[in-house]
Amino acid sequence: MFSGVIHQIAPIKAFSRNVLEISSSYRPELGDSIAVNGACLTAIGFFKGGFALELSAHTQEQIALENYALGERVHIEPALRLDSRLDGHFVQGHIDGIGTIVAIKPSANQVCVEVQASADFLQLCIPKGSIALDGVSLTLSEVHAHSFTLTIIPYTFENTLFATYKTGRRVNLESDMLVRSVAHLLKGSTHHAKSTWQDFDHIVMGY
Repeated sequence: MFSGVIHQIAPIKAFSRNVLEISSSYRPELGDSIAVNGACLTAIGFFKGGFALELSAHTQEQIALENYALGERVHIEPALRLDSRLDGHFVQGHIDGIGTIVAIKPSANQVCVEVQASADFLQLCIPKGSIALDGVSLTLSEVHAHSFTLTIIPYTFENTLFATYKTGRRVNLESDMLVRSVAHLLKGSTHHAKSTWQDFDHIVMGY
């Protein structure tokens, strides 16, 4: 479990035979869970100046794999401890969608980012709800027919990789696990077709 608050930005040293090597001053224990651009991976080894993780074939199919190439930089976050502060929201590290950035618009003291996503993923997006984009905990500003908009404050924009992102970039997405759980429970229900965003919002906010 993670919070969506980035611990460090680190460069990819190598990616070969399903093993991802990251140059980092952070030293995990073997078997530790590390979120890399939001995807939960397991530490399997070390080298001078960094650590190695394994990406299963399933994980590689679910993520924006091109962003894990040699020379790319990634967001990393160690798993939460029981005594950790929760400054973001509960993030599982299970990528359930890939989005494409279609607009980046600076405005006053914020940056508005629009991300195109699949219809299935957008069904799990609630205005003012939570989302993780490349592992970063954010709040959904608006949800549209084919995309959603995020309003990002300067601190977050400048202290993540967001400042380097361009339109056309694909990003890892994870919907809020409470919304995802409610949607799964309602799937197939005779009342599901009559459910509205207000219904989902009311159920989730009741947790």
